[in-house]
Amino acid sequence: MPALSRRERPAKPALTREGIVDSAVRLMESDGLQRVTMRRLAQELDTGPASLYVYVANTHELHAAILDRLLAQIDLTSARGAADWREGLQQVLGSYTDLLLAHPSLAHSALNLRPNGPNYLALVDTLLALLAAGRVPAGQAAWGLDYLLQTATATAAEHAADKGHDADAEWQQLSDTIGGVSAQEFPHLHEQAADLVSGAPAERRRWAIDMLINGIIATARPH
Repeated sequence: MPALSRRERPAKPALTREGIVDSAVRLMESDGLQRVTMRRLAQELDTGPASLYVYVANTHELHAAILDRLLAQIDLTSARGAADWREGLQQVLGSYTDLLLAHPSLAHSALNLRPNGPNYLALVDTLLALLAAGRVPAGQAAWGLDYLLQTATATAAEHAADKGHDADAEWQQLSDTIGGVSAQEFPHLHEQAADLVSGAPAERRRWAIDMLINGIIATARPH
C-alpha cells in the first residue's frame, strides 16, 4: 500500500500549552517523570522539540506544570469550610502528601519544583485562609506556609516507593540497626531506640504538622 502524501494525511491538532501538559501527565503516569523530557514529549506529539519551547520554557517548567495540574485533585472546598481550622490544615496537607505518594517520581522532584499555576495558587490561598481562621499573625503565616509545604513534600519524597524499591525492607533494616546499637558507644541512641522508630506514618505526619503549627504561632518573625 503506497504511503499517504502529506496532503492526504489528517491534520495534526494544533499545539496548546494545555494539550502539551495533558500529554506530559499521561507520559509520566505510564513511564515516570524521568522520561518526561522535551524531546520525548515532542515524539509523543509528533512534532519537534523547538515547537514545544513556544509554550514551555524547559523541562523544569514542564514538570512544575505537571505538578500544578495534579494539584487540581485536592479538595479545597470542604477544607475552607471546616469548623476546626487545624483539622482543615491536616486535611489539605494530608491530601497533598497522598497525591505525591501516588506519583513517586514526581514526589522526589517536587522538592525542587516551583509551580505557579492556578491550582498551586488556590492551594496556597486555602492554607493561608485556614491559618487566618486560627488567628495566626499574617507575617508568621506567610513564612510558616513555606515550611508546612516543605515538610509535606519531604515526607512524600521520603516514603514514595519507586518500582523495584523495597522501602519496607530498608526501614526494617534501619530499625534493626538502631535497636542493636551499643549502650556504651551510643548511650542516647540506645536509650531512645524504640521511640525513634515508633508510630505509624500517618501519626507521625499529623504530629509534624501540629508541631509546625504550634511553632508558627509561637515564633514571631524577626524585625
